[in-house]
Amino acid sequence: MELLQSILLALTAGVSALLIGRARRRYGEADQPALFSALLGFILTAASAACAAASLFGMDLEEAHQWLERASLLLGLPLIAVAALTLARRWVWSRPNWGRVVLGLCVFFELARQLGWSEPYAFGLMLTSALLVVYAGALQWPASLPTLAGLAAGALLLGAAPLPNGGSIIQPLGDLGPLLLAIASPLLTILLVRLPGSTREDSPAVA
Repeated sequence: MELLQSILLALTAGVSALLIGRARRRYGEADQPALFSALLGFILTAASAACAAASLFGMDLEEAHQWLERASLLLGLPLIAVAALTLARRWVWSRPNWGRVVLGLCVFFELARQLGWSEPYAFGLMLTSALLVVYAGALQWPASLPTLAGLAAGALLLGAAPLPNGGSIIQPLGDLGPLLLAIASPLLTILLVRLPGSTREDSPAVA
């Protein structure tokens, strides 16, 4: 079951990366950093799942898998969520600002690790990412498809969120995390490719 989940996640995230790469042609230069960040998020997720599948086949990739899994959960998925937010709100963030977002995520991850807060930080980050995706989808109402895609993807991300080991909340869907992310990937893609971006806004806010 774990192997099938990893293969499915690698396929869906990989296809999502390809679709986002193709969709970038329809957007203006101002939206390219956001779309590239979403593309990076899907690539990290696909690479993590591929390493997990290869490890289950007996290949010595456990260390690479652990690194990529942390990168996809703590960097890739938040980048997808922030990209959805900026495209939904028609915000324009410069490439240096997106670089600061990436750097900030890395710094906060290392700070949480040093303080022994890695698990609560990971859960909080996934919760925030899920809420951002839901918000981005809700902004598209009354367009039903992106709204439903955002709501469903946010719920799946929340279900895949890793709870702290010492927490009192039970996570019945913990073993199905890769499967939930595999289902969420195409939904996130549907949402992203239907977001307006800055090209339809006369005077976008530049950050």
